[in-house]
Amino acid sequence: MIGIAAAWIIVLLLGGGVALDRVLVNAVTRNFDNQLEYALTAMIASAEIDTTGEVFFNRPLGDQRFLEPNSGLYWQISGVGHDDFTSRSLWDRTLEQATPHDDLETHLYDSDQFSGEGLRMAERSVILPDSEVKWTFQVAQSREGLDAQVSEIRSILVNSFLLLALGLIGMAALQTLYGLWPLRKIRKAIGEMRNGQQKRVSEPMPNEVTPMVDELNELLDHNEKQAEEARRHAGNLAHALKTPLTVIMNSATAKADDLADTVIRESGVMRRQVDHHLARARAVGRRGHAHSRSRVWPSLQAVERAVGRLYKHVRIDIDGDQEAEVSVERQDLDEMIGNLVENAAKYGGGSVFVTVETGDEFVELLIEDDGMGIPAEERQRIFDRGARLDTGKPGTGLGLAIVRDVAEIYQGNVLLEESEDLGGLMVRLCLPKSQVQLTS
Repeated sequence: MIGIAAAWIIVLLLGGGVALDRVLVNAVTRNFDNQLEYALTAMIASAEIDTTGEVFFNRPLGDQRFLEPNSGLYWQISGVGHDDFTSRSLWDRTLEQATPHDDLETHLYDSDQFSGEGLRMAERSVILPDSEVKWTFQVAQSREGLDAQVSEIRSILVNSFLLLALGLIGMAALQTLYGLWPLRKIRKAIGEMRNGQQKRVSEPMPNEVTPMVDELNELLDHNEKQAEEARRHAGNLAHALKTPLTVIMNSATAKADDLADTVIRESGVMRRQVDHHLARARAVGRRGHAHSRSRVWPSLQAVERAVGRLYKHVRIDIDGDQEAEVSVERQDLDEMIGNLVENAAKYGGGSVFVTVETGDEFVELLIEDDGMGIPAEERQRIFDRGARLDTGKPGTGLGLAIVRDVAEIYQGNVLLEESEDLGGLMVRLCLPKSQVQLTS
């Protein structure tokens, strides 16, 4: 930032300095030329033709330098066929014309005809009264004074703009360092957090970086929650596996006759526990994904076909908003809907009705069956892992637990109610509505 500011300041000052130099040098040169033109006009006004046809001045020119040899200010009048009429300051020298011209305009130019003395010349051709000769009037002055003024102006400009550039670059550097100084504090605070000296960026910061600090602290909170959730998840899995492993170890130690059956049974229990925790871990990993959104209707249709093949005697009807979208990964949505519809088909009386309703913030899926339902006092306990009310049918008791855990991971929930239409159980699955529409 400092380098870019310095480069931009230098470019602007160079451009401004060159432009200002041109303006001032032109102004000084124009003033110098005006003095030459004034002297040239005075010469023309004083010039007359004598009886011999030669030019002379009817009054002397006012500047004393025209009378001092090599004074740096000279005049000369030239005509074809006549001797040059020169000032005493030229002594034994004469002024040469630039390129010949026939116009009567005043010409201003630089000349190096005198060795070691640059000249600024004003030249004009005039036809005087009583003469047919075109006389060339010339006034020349040494450029030493003009060059000295130009050098002084440029020296002042260079020094002034150099000081201005240093001041502006220094100010830009101070502004940049001061503006970015809070980031050093944030870096120091992050280092202290990494070393365990503090948990959050708690030092007050300027308003410009406060939003970033807030986001950083929220990110730390989120990571801590995920880490705590992972630790709790690992503890739950270890606890769930401890009992089956103990049963297997006891049977193996006692050399029980049914050891093989025990291993198979308890291994199945462990596998189901592992599947449940893996499903939950996958949902946790996908929860914060910005593109986690799925259409509900295709997922319902896929589950309907799959469950219909398993329970051919069950009729499954779906209705509602076919354009509903939720902020859930498709795999997790399929798993939740699949568990709920399969439970309704397994424990119902042969009819399952699924309704999709879209609200302002949530999409609700109502899964109803015509079974015996679940008593109100048992509806909370049924969400516990391994809890089953009907032990006469195969199952693990993990279906509703998985649905609840995954729904809560996505900031949703599951409620058990009584179906008014079918008389059995109604499961109300609430999932966050997707705020960004998917393109087909």
